[in-house]
Amino acid sequence: MKITIITVGKLKEKYWKQAVDEYNKRLGAYTKTELIEVADEKAPDNMSDKDIEIVKEKEADRIMSKIKQDSYVITLEIQGKMLTSEGLSKEIDNLMTRGNSHITFIIGGSNGLHQKVLQRSNYALSFSKMTFPHQMMKVILMEQVYRAFKIMRGEAYHK
Repeated sequence: MKITIITVGKLKEKYWKQAVDEYNKRLGAYTKTELIEVADEKAPDNMSDKDIEIVKEKEADRIMSKIKQDSYVITLEIQGKMLTSEGLSKEIDNLMTRGNSHITFIIGGSNGLHQKVLQRSNYALSFSKMTFPHQMMKVILMEQVYRAFKIMRGEAYHK
């Protein structure tokens, strides 16, 4: 099993990098992980809807170039399906059982994901109806994937 996490934008703060490194290390016992950061498109604060679409499309092109053809793609979307930690664990377990050996999670930039990426998605996942910084979502996602593997194995972590 391989897990790829593609995010728009780079982690800048040391504390986010440390958290990501810690969960990446922990996940190493269960799966191979690949963390890919694509550049976010520089944009002014007051953009028109057309400008936002242009930014999202440029970011989408960068994202799409990193997705492997055989990968099962899960996009993080506010309108996606909400799962419990046990539910996410079951979804990942089911994917592995069905022979999906590569799962790619995608976290978009501040303007969201372009339609190109949404159309490539096999599953839309939501962690909340709230909006979070992509740096924080990366850490939360990695923790939940780690928790999912611990649940699958019946190991003490999830309570």
